[in-house]
Amino acid sequence: MTLDFLMKDYVAFNLWANELNTNWLKTKPLELLDQPFPSSFPSLRETLLHIWSAQDVWLQRLQGHSPALFLSATFKGSNQELMEGLMQNSAEFRDFIAGQNPDYFTQKIEYAHTGGKVYRQFTTEIIQHCMQHGTYHRGQIVTIARNLGLTDPPKQDYVEYCRRVRE
Repeated sequence: MTLDFLMKDYVAFNLWANELNTNWLKTKPLELLDQPFPSSFPSLRETLLHIWSAQDVWLQRLQGHSPALFLSATFKGSNQELMEGLMQNSAEFRDFIAGQNPDYFTQKIEYAHTGGKVYRQFTTEIIQHCMQHGTYHRGQIVTIARNLGLTDPPKQDYVEYCRRVRE
């Protein structure tokens, strides 16, 4: 397995897991997304929005841009629009990474943080961070959802993805 394969596979996993998660949540009463619950973010909606916002910022940085704001600062759409936006962004992330040649994964890029500080990091570090960030918060979504009475979350970890796509 190459670094190129692993990075492309990891963003494909992210899309798969976000799709499982949002499709599952769409089968539930959408008002549950707004139900307050103590966690890193105060609701399922805010957690989903955070995943999308962070993923969007990291994708823009990988594409050579340095956004000054997270989209969570301005997004006012419905829960349905939120889930559609997350899925569209996840597909764009996958497609962007899928289109890169192997050399892309061994280079460093420079970007400005939303606070203005400039960083220089390997693309693989950014991709890995962003994908792990999404996994972390999807785990929180499952915990919040269980506490709101949703007891049937889909298996959405990486090994499950590998089992399903490699069979």
